[in-house]
Amino acid sequence: MKAFEFEHHVIDTYERFSRSFTNIRAVDLKFEIDKQYDDGRFWPDALLSLNPRFLAGPDVDELVESGDLDEGTGNVFRFGATPLRFHRHQSEAIAKAKSGNSYVVTTGTGSGKSLCFFVPVVDAIIRALRAGKSRKTRAIIIYPMNALANSQLKEIDKFISQSGIPDSLKPIVKRYTGQESREERQKIAANPPDILLTNYMMAELLLTRQDELDAQVIANASGLEFIILDELHTYRGRQGADVAVLVRRLRDRCAPEKAPICIGTSATMASEGTDESRALAVARVATRLFGSEIGPDAVIDESLRRATDDDLKLEQVKGQLATVLGEALPEKLDDDTLKRHPLAVWTELALGLDDGLELKRKKPIPFDEAVTLLAKDSGVEKEQCRKSLEDFLTRVSLPEDERGATVTLHSLLSSCIGSSPGPATSLLR
Repeated sequence: MKAFEFEHHVIDTYERFSRSFTNIRAVDLKFEIDKQYDDGRFWPDALLSLNPRFLAGPDVDELVESGDLDEGTGNVFRFGATPLRFHRHQSEAIAKAKSGNSYVVTTGTGSGKSLCFFVPVVDAIIRALRAGKSRKTRAIIIYPMNALANSQLKEIDKFISQSGIPDSLKPIVKRYTGQESREERQKIAANPPDILLTNYMMAELLLTRQDELDAQVIANASGLEFIILDELHTYRGRQGADVAVLVRRLRDRCAPEKAPICIGTSATMASEGTDESRALAVARVATRLFGSEIGPDAVIDESLRRATDDDLKLEQVKGQLATVLGEALPEKLDDDTLKRHPLAVWTELALGLDDGLELKRKKPIPFDEAVTLLAKDSGVEKEQCRKSLEDFLTRVSLPEDERGATVTLHSLLSSCIGSSPGPATSLLR
């Protein structure tokens, strides 16, 4: 899908719909209303955010070789013969879980936060089953919305189903959110899944509703090892207090003797202040939600690297922008071309990254602001900048076989348009 074309189509369609109810005859009034529509008063400008490149960590085979992951886990998290390479923050999360510590992952959108908890959970399950322990619910993952639970169920099932490990070692993942029939709930109660995906309302009902099926589902989680809250930032105010009490009930009912590992994820927990102050703020919130001490050292943030040439600075490419904006994009935007292409360098440094002592993501900005900035830096007329930037972002967001670039730069410079090859895309992001 070409996102910019789709956005223009949606807005044009909605404008025709909203204007179809009136026929304005007064010339002056029609002129003013047309002007309001042309100025975009009735819909906000689209926000532009770029997915950065993350520092790489070990791949799954390396963690298996070092003993940090079970061989079966190595077979789960791979694409055929190709082992999955983790980002640094993902490998840090795996290490935290292996040491038995709770943690919070605060990396940005598209950073693969789900793997930060699915990998250690799957590994713990496979190790337990290999040791001859009986199946029980070892992890409960709580989502704020059923759509997230549904999506993640499909993605983790893709990894597990293609692993080729014996059925006796395959983790079983089930959803219990209120969408299931009574027959499905009976099967879950009779055959406990290793991982239970639910939402906070259903988790509350499981603990409080006087129903034999619910009671059995909770009984199956005796000795619970992981409690995971996805999208921590949604739990604030009264809802946050309710979820904090829910977690304490789960711990008291399912893990009274040994505290479970508590894991939280969020891309927007804290955005102001220094790294230290943000980590402290996140740690305080997580401690209150989980009822377990989580220090700032247990807050895992992302580590970034540039996708374009490190030797090229923003000021160096500004003088070349007018030339490249007046030319068509190269027919084949391969890896080497993108690394040194002036518009690629400008896009990454002006829109995507704060290039200070450490690389940090920039906040999303309205697309019109990005166009204005490009016009200012290049000296090129604004409408030409808009068209060129739309064309460029659309091209670099296309799959590899459609633009001739490598997957690496495809994933690095993709904007909100991007798609990515391979199964389990949302988990990787």
